[in-house]
Amino acid sequence: MKNDSGIDLEKLAAHLRTKRGDRGLRAIADDIEGVSASTLSRIEQGAVPDLPTFIRICAWLGTSPDEFVEATCGLKRKTSTGSELPVPEAIEAQLRRDKVLPNTTVDAISEMVRVAYRAAGAERSKAK
Repeated sequence: MKNDSGIDLEKLAAHLRTKRGDRGLRAIADDIEGVSASTLSRIEQGAVPDLPTFIRICAWLGTSPDEFVEATCGLKRKTSTGSELPVPEAIEAQLRRDKVLPNTTVDAISEMVRVAYRAAGAERSKAK
């Protein structure tokens, strides 16, 4: 989303939707002290959060705020290679950023990735 905040709002919204899953916004607001369900809804729709809210949401996501800083805003980003989210959740967040794919398709692909990771983990456990 184009904005002057320097925050990749699509990525933030995608990570928020991914982590909350099927839980309602009120339940998530209860988890994140000082952030209301209506604020979370606005952020998921692309609104720019204020700095304290942004920091609280990043803490709840378990992700550094640097993860959402747009490279074009002139600030240096960390050189880390990716999200602190587990790979299946990071993949889902990226898919949710794509406005072409319907939610049902994203859900199906995400579930396939999770199944593949569970199967790989089970095979790795057997090999040990």
